[in-house]
Amino acid sequence: MKTLALTAAVTALGTGALAGSSLPGMTGTDHVGFTVPSVDEAVTFFQDVIGCNVFYPLGPFSGGDSTWMADHLNVDAKAEIPTMRLVRCGNGANFEIFEYTAPDQDTKLPRNSDIGGHHIAFYTTDMEDAVSYLQGKGIKVLGNPTTMTDGPSAGETWVYFLAPWGMQLELVSYPDGKAYEAEYDGRLWDPRS
Repeated sequence: MKTLALTAAVTALGTGALAGSSLPGMTGTDHVGFTVPSVDEAVTFFQDVIGCNVFYPLGPFSGGDSTWMADHLNVDAKAEIPTMRLVRCGNGANFEIFEYTAPDQDTKLPRNSDIGGHHIAFYTTDMEDAVSYLQGKGIKVLGNPTTMTDGPSAGETWVYFLAPWGMQLELVSYPDGKAYEAEYDGRLWDPRS
């Protein structure tokens, strides 16, 4: 029963039926923030390997002896942000790349199966060349590209790869669109546009 209710809710979202139930004034995704062990290493990777544009730095930030960091960022009150950087990769949302220090910092990256697990996907018009390029740069690619042949994502090819510090990333390509487009009025955001 829960599965049917969830399916109905997801279907309603996909068709725009719940459009009146949105955050007032929301127009889209501005940025995705993530923490890395070294902002310099991450910026070099995103700029020199992925081809992103690097923008301005921010920081340092700390709450000093106050609880500002805990109150505003839900981190240890003694956490500090020595530096952060804003990056944009092609036709997509901005990245806010953080470097933190904190007394209770967990340095183990979550897997996709862990709560808080995540990945960032980059669209490519040429999957084969993109995979060869990453491998030529010494980037670990996880398996071979998978092409979806059934279901709503039919037409999409994808493969995961890892940033030098282990962060999960993905390449996707669907030059002729995805099968869901025949059944839904709404559209997922599309980097091809």
